Amino acid sequence: MGHGSDQVAPLLREPANFQLRTDCDPHEDNFALRAQGPLVRITGESSAQLGRDFVWQAHGYDVVREILGDHENFTTRPQFTQAKSGAYVEAQFVGQISTYDPPEHTRLRKMLTPEFTVRRIRRMEPAIQSLIDDRLDMMEAEGSPADLQGLFADPVGAHALCELLGIPRDDQREFVRRIRRNADLSRGLKARVADSAAFNRYLDNLIAAQRKDPDDGFLGMIAREHGDNITGEELKGLCTALILGGVETVAGMIGFGVLALLRNPGQIPLLFESQEKADRVVNELVRYLSPVQAPNPRLAIKDVVVDGQLIKAGDYVLCSVLMANRDKALTPDPDVLDANRAAVSDVGFGHGIHYCVGAALARSMLRMAYQTLWRRFPGLRLAVPIAEVKYRSAFVDCPDQVPVAW
Repeated sequence: MGHGSDQVAPLLREPANFQLRTDCDPHEDNFALRAQGPLVRITGESSAQLGRDFVWQAHGYDVVREILGDHENFTTRPQFTQAKSGAYVEAQFVGQISTYDPPEHTRLRKMLTPEFTVRRIRRMEPAIQSLIDDRLDMMEAEGSPADLQGLFADPVGAHALCELLGIPRDDQREFVRRIRRNADLSRGLKARVADSAAFNRYLDNLIAAQRKDPDDGFLGMIAREHGDNITGEELKGLCTALILGGVETVAGMIGFGVLALLRNPGQIPLLFESQEKADRVVNELVRYLSPVQAPNPRLAIKDVVVDGQLIKAGDYVLCSVLMANRDKALTPDPDVLDANRAAVSDVGFGHGIHYCVGAALARSMLRMAYQTLWRRFPGLRLAVPIAEVKYRSAFVDCPDQVPVAW
């Protein structure tokens, strides 16, 4: 129930574990927080990181969808101040489209969209299938039990993106290693900065080569068709955004998806009934798991009333995609995995102008990964109790290891 516009949501201490999860589910602290209302104010580590006395926390489906869809009143630009121009972008975020507003967002998005058409995805599917088959060959050669996350989920997510970008095969192993080390929040900042610098140097050299002699990969296509309308820094930023948004997300969805399906084995046969049913399984897993718990914080650029609450210009709002997708306002029995439920407009891939440009490709990869895995290993099972599965300290929720047997 919304509050009246003359009421202020209570200021709550940030729950200790609300950014964690229990197995495939949100941590119980999330449910306790949501019981206070779909839009609350919290103070603690999140507000301190953003330099505010408090931040708004949205976890109701309707509220999250409204905020994510409102680029007139909210921005994703970091460190925004009203004194800065609308086109201002911090140097380290140049090209990272998730931090842009229109019209610059619109310009870059138009360059990206043709690279993720159904036709382009279909052309990629044989290479992705070959990658999936090769990794399962390696997992089978390793023998039962084996780590599905390390041998299958991680490489499929990373190397498929390398194929999309046009990273040379000889460079892919080192490229992926740098990505994962930079995303590992358990490592010290100094070490991560060094990896980031090496990663940026490699991208600079790759982009220069693609501008000189473009191939048919993503970077080559953008350089050839939009070279005069995009700077090298913007192209590097686009590449970085795709990596940050794609590698760990797909890897996390494969790992978590296997855990969820093994916990709900009645869903597995649906993968083989038809492509439509298989796609519904993938969509339901994205809703149910939501490995990207929250997108970039939204910053109010003017006073706006949401759910009866006055959010003032300069206030930050954190949107919990995970909890919005587990809201009864979206679908009945949201904490149940059921691919036979009526189709819903979840926010697993975001909403509004920042909806994930690679969502269709990710869905195709996930469908192929799940189907091929269970064709090869119909007796697949966890080799440890699910409570013993460890998770990474990273920007995206992802299992660290998934020991399986067959």
